[in-house]
This record gives sequence, structure tokens and C-alpha cells, in this order.
Amino acid sequence: MPSPLLLLLLLLFLFPPPSTAASPPPPSSDLLRSSCVHARYPHLCLRTLSSYARPSITPNDLAQAALSVSLLHARHLSRFLHSHLPSLCERSRRRRRVALRDCAEQLSDSVDQLSRSLEELKHLRKSTFELQMSNAQTWVSAAMTDDDTCLDGLSPVHDPVVGRIKRKISRVSRITSNALYMINRLCDTRRMQKSQPSN
Repeated sequence: MPSPLLLLLLLLFLFPPPSTAASPPPPSSDLLRSSCVHARYPHLCLRTLSSYARPSITPNDLAQAALSVSLLHARHLSRFLHSHLPSLCERSRRRRRVALRDCAEQLSDSVDQLSRSLEELKHLRKSTFELQMSNAQTWVSAAMTDDDTCLDGLSPVHDPVVGRIKRKISRVSRITSNALYMINRLCDTRRMQKSQPSN
């Protein structure tokens, strides 16, 4: 018959106290989750940005990462549409051809706007911070408008490839919306830091 002390040690080994069973998440995970939780599409935010999390990540890093993801998806979509444009236009009526070509131009514009915004965030300066952030916000908003205009133009078009394009546009628009949120959050963070009294 084992002794009570031996039984107690065995139970402690098999069932450790709750405090030793879990460890707190790393700081990068905390910042990512606290940043994504209030985004318009929080689950998409976490999925698209989780690979960018690292211990030393900052709100500026997250804003740049969100824009990089948005730009990557927008470029892929623009190339996808341009590659299918000749065959789509060939079997479409004039109104549909115009809508498809307009959409291709709008997506190209969206890529340019996102690219300019990312470059602005990469070269932020303290003396021109507010102006640069205003530029980035304006360009990302314009990119979202391009996506919405493209969707509206394609809404009457019924074609399997066009349907795939529209789903891709919707996804890019959601990712870009999250990127705009990260930029706005970066602005708010900097303003809060400036308003705090120095010691």
C-alpha cells in the first residue's frame, strides 16, 4: 500500500495546478490581437497579419504590414483580371466590355494608391507626420472607392470568371479596410503619445 505522501506527489504530477499549465502570450501577440479586435473584419485581420507578429513589433510595423498584404492581394487581382480580360471581352456585349475595362483601370489605380501609401509609411518624419498620414489615409480610401466602383460596374455581369473576380475584389476591399483601420490606429497612438506630459 503506497504511503499518503507518495499518493499526493503522484496526484500533483498527474494534475498540475492551473497556474503552471498556461503561460501568457508574447507581447507581439498582445499587440496584434488588441489592434485587430476593433477592426471591421477582425478574424481576417488576425489571419492576414499573424505571420508579421514578432516581439519588437510596433503600431507602425502593423500598419505597414496591413498595407503590404492589401497591396499584394490587389496586385494579384489586377494581374488576374488583365490576364482574363481579352477572353472576357471577346464574349461580352459592349456594355460589359466597358465595365470590365473600367474595372481593370480602377484596380490598377487601386494598386498605385496602395503603393504610394506604403511608401509614405516607410518614410515617416516627425516634422511632416500629420501630412504624411493624411496622404496615406486619402490614398487608401481612394483605393477602397476604386474597389467598390469596380464591383458596382461588374454587378450585372453573370460569368463564372467574373464571379470569381468579384469575390476577389470583395476580399481585397475587406483587407484594405483593415489596413485603413491600422493607419488610423497609428495616428491615434502618435497623438496620444504627444498629448502625454513629459517627465
